[in-house]
Amino acid sequence: MPSPTMPSAELVFDTLFAYQRSAALKSAIDLDVFTAIDAGAHTTAAIASRCGASERGIRMLCDYLSTIGLLTKSDGAYQLTPDSATFLSKRSAAYLGTTARFLLRPELKSNFDNLTDAVRSGGVPPSGDNNVSDENPIWVEFARSMGPMMVPAAHAIADLVAGTSGPLKVLDIAAGHGLFGITIAQRNPEAQIAAVDWPSVLAVAREHADAAKVGDRYRLLPGDAFKVEFPAGFDVALVTNFLHHFDPPTCTAFLRKVNAALEARGRIAVLEFVPNADRVSPPVPARFALTMLAGTPGGDAYTLADLRRQLEDAGFRDVTAHALPTPQTVLLAQK
Repeated sequence: MPSPTMPSAELVFDTLFAYQRSAALKSAIDLDVFTAIDAGAHTTAAIASRCGASERGIRMLCDYLSTIGLLTKSDGAYQLTPDSATFLSKRSAAYLGTTARFLLRPELKSNFDNLTDAVRSGGVPPSGDNNVSDENPIWVEFARSMGPMMVPAAHAIADLVAGTSGPLKVLDIAAGHGLFGITIAQRNPEAQIAAVDWPSVLAVAREHADAAKVGDRYRLLPGDAFKVEFPAGFDVALVTNFLHHFDPPTCTAFLRKVNAALEARGRIAVLEFVPNADRVSPPVPARFALTMLAGTPGGDAYTLADLRRQLEDAGFRDVTAHALPTPQTVLLAQK
């Protein structure tokens, strides 16, 4: 008879040491290791010279990155993998290295220092410096750093709602970097964008709109999205990476406010991490729920059924889901 599989503690220790993986990746991004290798530096000495680091440190760092699959090593030479070449070299148009500045901010990492308390209480206190506290400065970094990660979603949303011409009034809520509204404005020369977010965040979105040459069609509505009065008559409302921060009743009430701002046949586009009904697959959307537990009073990663219920209870209909080449989903609904 075959021998039973022996238990292994490897996963336990890999998980306990997981902080080392993110630290190693951040160091490699800080030193621009992946770009150096992409530019032709493959030996320890060459990488160290190009990155301004010690050969000993580069050898240990690159060896570690090879063990976790971000580099390969053969005969003392390092090469990029397809993933690291695409997403971690500045020579690639799909470079995502800037996202480390936001995702590894001390404020976000420290949320998990108190995870046990959050599990006990079901979230973090509504008062204090949580992710949804008023004018939290982390969202300025989000606006500056996370745009590249949202490019596929921005184009997918534009495909669904922008058209190619004709007047289009767009309300971009929690606009952040502004990429979603900006992409629509680039697609449709008659689109007018009204962006809602904290004033400090909108200053970044304005920079991006001006750089994209759509600033003359980009209007700012600064303030708390729950308190800012939305003008009426919008054709499209964008609610991107927002609902997961709040509990279901708050989401539904907010969506009613959005509904009231739309014209009679207006549409809403919602972007979210959407796990399957089992809430354990796919891994990235499913794991995102823990991020919300650690950093918000009542946020969650909502299933498609959850989001459909919120939208329909707020007066929307004809809810459809659209998969992306990223771990998120776009939901489109009609007023």
